[in-house]
Amino acid sequence: MAKRSLVLAILCVGLWTSASGLSQAVINEAPSSAEQVNPAIEWNRTLLNIVRTPGAQPPTIHSTRNFAILHIAIFEAVNDINKDFKPYASSLPHVSRRASTVAAADQAAHDVLVSLYPSFAASLDSELQADLDRIPYGQDKSDGVEIGKAVAVATLAARSNDGSDLTLPPFTPKTGPGEYQLTPPNFAPADFIQWSQVTPFALRRPNEFRPPPPPSVTSEDYTRSFTEVKDLGFAQSTSRTADQTQIGQFWNGNIQNFWNEITQTAAIQRHLDLARSAHLFALLNITLADTAIAFFEAKYSYTLWRPVTAVQMADIDGNRATVPDTTWLPLSTKTAPDPSYPGAHSAISAAAAQVLQLYLPNRIGFDVTSESLPGVTRHFNSFSDAAEEAGLSRIYAGQHFRFDHVSGKHLGRQVALRIASTTLVPKLNPQFD
Repeated sequence: MAKRSLVLAILCVGLWTSASGLSQAVINEAPSSAEQVNPAIEWNRTLLNIVRTPGAQPPTIHSTRNFAILHIAIFEAVNDINKDFKPYASSLPHVSRRASTVAAADQAAHDVLVSLYPSFAASLDSELQADLDRIPYGQDKSDGVEIGKAVAVATLAARSNDGSDLTLPPFTPKTGPGEYQLTPPNFAPADFIQWSQVTPFALRRPNEFRPPPPPSVTSEDYTRSFTEVKDLGFAQSTSRTADQTQIGQFWNGNIQNFWNEITQTAAIQRHLDLARSAHLFALLNITLADTAIAFFEAKYSYTLWRPVTAVQMADIDGNRATVPDTTWLPLSTKTAPDPSYPGAHSAISAAAAQVLQLYLPNRIGFDVTSESLPGVTRHFNSFSDAAEEAGLSRIYAGQHFRFDHVSGKHLGRQVALRIASTTLVPKLNPQFD
């Protein structure tokens, strides 16, 4: 533990000192005309728009993978020129330090997204052209474009056989107490059953931080969590407050999208330049991608039933303290089509908050908007507060037990700490590279 704390202390100091080549003075400078649009933020927004387009995201590919690939490419393109951090994979040889980092980032992002979402090629081409038109013509621009192209090819090649396209037979539920069943009212097939076999971006293996088993369905811990979600998560609950109802609805979406938008807000508020933003978004999305791989590995190892099944089928669990209600449905009506333990929202949110806390002060005020409740904004004074609310929202929505939330938080933090201490770490003397 002491060794890990020392590593993280060095990392945090390195991120905010001139040892990384990125001084505070640089961050606070007014951007040049070529950097009025920060490519790391711009292309993050572009990918968010794509994944929110109905039918655009392949249903068997978890979007965290594509966010990670995009931001690795942007990071590598910028870092190949600045050389402030250790590369994710390998550096391009003989790169000009005068090359345009903006051109490199724009080109790399464009090429990655065109490969991942070819049906959006025309709009992505237009976006790239508009970006490149803002950069003065010259050798530095040309060099940046070539670097971006090469980095995109290398990044995509590195993930070309990562197991994300593996096709497995449909999940077949077991029938015993506590076993995951397809959930009413729509009984959607279990999804991402192959995701536990995807090669991690930075972890050694998918089960590196697998949590211990969930509590037995006859245990006191299970009974407390069962009673809580049955009461608060019920669609017609009279115990859930108006604020808890809004929380349950507010966070009902792809949680990785929320945290990418929160990171945009934080990067803009803190005036992060391109190099800092590229590094932050890459670290964030590598962490979220590996957290998704890790929690799916755990979900399909333990295959715990969801609250809706637990409540409707409580007569078979062997627990005298759990009373069945065959008409019970959650606040969100439908349930996410995968096993309950651990909680995905809690894992992703804890991981994201941990990365952001390592990079920026935790006490930072920001607003969050929702995919599910347009026009509603919630305000937070820290990343950890937002993460806790996002995790608890799944109890209020009737999606998860409290022990799912607790285990997910722990998993996400473990993944984030491991990746932050081993991946994309600052170079102590980048000028001698």
